[in-house]
Amino acid sequence: MAPTPSIDALASAIIARFLRTNNYTETLQAFLREADLPVDAGQSSGDDTQNLTIQSLLEEKKAFDHSANFERYGEDDKADDMWTVPAPSKPTVIQTPTSSNILAASVEPWQYSSEGADVTTSALPLLVSTGADKQVHLLDTKPDHASLVSFSGLSDSPVLSFTSILQGRYCLMTNMSGYLLLQHRSQILDSRKDHAKYAVKVVAYEEESENGIRRLWVATAGWDTTVFLYRIEIPDEDMATDSPPVLGEPVARIKLPTNPESLVFVPHLDSGELLLLVSRLDSTNIFYYQVSSSSPELPLLGQQNLAPHSNAWVAFSPAHMTLSPRDPGLLAIATSTLPHMKVMIVRLLFPTAHLPGGPEIPGPDAAVTQATQAMAALALQNREDAAILLQANTFAPQTAYSTPQVAWRPDGSGVWVNGDDGLVRGIEAKTGKLMTVLKDGHELGYKVRTVWAGYVDVAGEDGESIREEWVVSGGFDKRLIVWKV
Repeated sequence: MAPTPSIDALASAIIARFLRTNNYTETLQAFLREADLPVDAGQSSGDDTQNLTIQSLLEEKKAFDHSANFERYGEDDKADDMWTVPAPSKPTVIQTPTSSNILAASVEPWQYSSEGADVTTSALPLLVSTGADKQVHLLDTKPDHASLVSFSGLSDSPVLSFTSILQGRYCLMTNMSGYLLLQHRSQILDSRKDHAKYAVKVVAYEEESENGIRRLWVATAGWDTTVFLYRIEIPDEDMATDSPPVLGEPVARIKLPTNPESLVFVPHLDSGELLLLVSRLDSTNIFYYQVSSSSPELPLLGQQNLAPHSNAWVAFSPAHMTLSPRDPGLLAIATSTLPHMKVMIVRLLFPTAHLPGGPEIPGPDAAVTQATQAMAALALQNREDAAILLQANTFAPQTAYSTPQVAWRPDGSGVWVNGDDGLVRGIEAKTGKLMTVLKDGHELGYKVRTVWAGYVDVAGEDGESIREEWVVSGGFDKRLIVWKV
């Protein structure tokens, strides 16, 4: 395959073609001499311009401008909201015990038993990764990143998602077979196969302890177009009990028209009631479901459209959602847009007691006409549009088979996104500017499958704990990378 010409070479060839086509012979010869180009530069029979013409460039520029009209960038009027420096940029390749494609990775609190020891260590922040070889690895967060424990028989298929609960006492996992697993130390306490296939996401929410019992809400999303909700009750650690916790039957189920993409538990900012946010394929909406211990169902309270004024059937899907670490009502979203991922920062429109996410319903005596309905719909669209604080192109390439991921910086100044080109990009949350690109870690051209960001407490030389900002990424180049400042 011939090497791709540089931008300068393409521009020079296009100019030469224009001069040659319009018979500016003397100007052409002078241009070829000054630009040090070959005498046949710009000939239509050659491939130096890759069939580019000034007209095609203008058409491409118009298409780009049309696409840019749908983007939304903030203004840098607050220095406090700007991208903070220094930011993680130095890669450290972590040697995992086995080599396979990395599917999920993050830093989690975890209690584990050392090999040959009966006593469980206290919960430590550990680097956790899962691979396509069905293994789960726990690695130290110390500078040597030594491998501590590897679990090879926990799951019959690769683990796609996991989350640590109760300060690392237990871990919930979902795998490609559709199982939900409850792990403690090195064993599986309980498992359920409610999904027909790929259980792609698990999230958990811990309520305050009552009478020594901690209640947990767990939601799983599967590629069988279903979301399951579980309620688990676990005694506090200081309560003596011989019966291990179990997952139990799901307390509620949501059947969707298409596969769910992302799940987020969030308390209502006004009422405090727990809500489950769900996004699904081929829909630009975020769906709000009410989580209640008194109801065996998950009633749909409302939805929030991320493309309220679009007249297209579907433009994108909210592929991954995560809450801001500073603002519980702010959501970062990685979209499924092609050929590049777009990131959105959205203010959540929590459902009201009347019309979820919109204006109040007219009273029984009010006249309902087409005009009032149209005005109510327009008011709702304007409100949804105003809630979109940022919509920016990340320039991270992706396809219909990609798994977009977004992770907040722990101070809320920006987000990190993955890409199919082996790069991790940092986007400023306030303005949407591309601030940095993490290179020299993953191999170029390989998909970055997962990205995580946060503060990690590591032991310093004097034994004191030092808080560092990390970015953890894993990809199909079989590399697990920790990016540090």
